[in-house]
Amino acid sequence: MIFFTIETERLLLRKIIPETYHYVFEHFSEKELQEFLGISSPEKLQAEKEKFKKGITTHNKSMVLFQLLDKKSNRVIGGCGYHTWYLDHDRAEIGYALTDDNFKGMGLMSEALQHVLDYGFDTMQLHRVEAFISPTNTASIQLVNKFGFIKEGHLRQHYQKDGRFEDSVVYSLLKEEHLKR
Repeated sequence: MIFFTIETERLLLRKIIPETYHYVFEHFSEKELQEFLGISSPEKLQAEKEKFKKGITTHNKSMVLFQLLDKKSNRVIGGCGYHTWYLDHDRAEIGYALTDDNFKGMGLMSEALQHVLDYGFDTMQLHRVEAFISPTNTASIQLVNKFGFIKEGHLRQHYQKDGRFEDSVVYSLLKEEHLKR
């Protein structure tokens, strides 16, 4: 399988779509899967397999993710992409994370996000990108503000993390706002 990749100054952004997951789960060994997905333990791999078994897409929802690979080592250091893409409404929720602490604070997510937003608005033809962020996640809030996202509201007990309900702050970026930047 050939993977679509976007190259930035310091990163390779490897595109992952539902078909990619089907291919790697059918053809890769456990070790190859862990390396490809950037997963550090058999337990985390098992959790990823369970998510895959439950289904990645529905009739009106899909996803497009990009693995962030360090150009020097070709190792997965995080991800950025659209984990909830509403096909009928031309909108998607964006998510991002650096999974290797050694790469935090270097501006890599800003570097990746610019290209992922361009891909979303240009290739996926999105009209709106949404971000749901913990009100205490100042780094993430600074990141979306940098790209012109607008704060829309505060959702009480919006998601569950470690068995506790937590709030989210809603941000959005419209295509015309992105194009003005």
